[in-house]
Amino acid sequence: MTKVAPIIGNDPLLPLGFQTPQGRYLLAWEQQLLNGWVADVFGFHAVQLGWPALESLRMNRMPHRWRVDHEGSPERADAALRADFSALPFPSASLDLIVMPHTLEQAQDPHRTLREAERVLVADGRLMLVGFNPVGLWAWQRQPIHEGAATARSVWIGHRRARDWLHLLGFEILQEQFGVYRPPLRHAVWLERCAWMDRVGPLAWPMLSAVYAIEAVKRIQGVHLIRPRRATPLRPMPAAAATTPRQSHPEPH
Repeated sequence: MTKVAPIIGNDPLLPLGFQTPQGRYLLAWEQQLLNGWVADVFGFHAVQLGWPALESLRMNRMPHRWRVDHEGSPERADAALRADFSALPFPSASLDLIVMPHTLEQAQDPHRTLREAERVLVADGRLMLVGFNPVGLWAWQRQPIHEGAATARSVWIGHRRARDWLHLLGFEILQEQFGVYRPPLRHAVWLERCAWMDRVGPLAWPMLSAVYAIEAVKRIQGVHLIRPRRATPLRPMPAAAATTPRQSHPEPH
């Protein structure tokens, strides 16, 4: 179970929606989870698609890391690139890690967006998906978390549907996590009093969590790592045989 950092006062660097207690609570859970997941993923190129309030690649050690914002979202100075998530400007099989925090919820065609992520991932590349649970405690009050994301007009993709889509695209599920069990209360005092729900929720009502996360790896059918094989192991030549010349003897008459 991921331990969530305590809820503190307003942070002026956060977007407006995350100034609320439930917004900071949600962000803290997702940040802490992804910090652990991305830490041991190796490669050269990693990309986060959207959700600028979250620094999902903070703990990753790849030399090239970017965040791509959707072309229709408000401009931000810290975004490396703006693009349509269903037509990413990357060559096929060029990225080692893609993190999609609530990306599918804002996509006009979520399945096409997921296919595009599969296209640009290398074989055995990692995909990390975070989404709101449409049957969780937060579903009845779809608060806009920040500008252009998780609004009442967004489509929340369920956990089972996301798993099915990943399997259809050839992904293998590595791990899953449910979290954020406290109700979306607007007052920090009452939200803190519900902290016990984060401990009991995974055991008592796991499917009522506000969000879920899935880590998957792209598998290519029929592709195997080829290693050199030898019928017999090589052995060093004996020193005597290597240094003593062979002598010829005349045949007896």
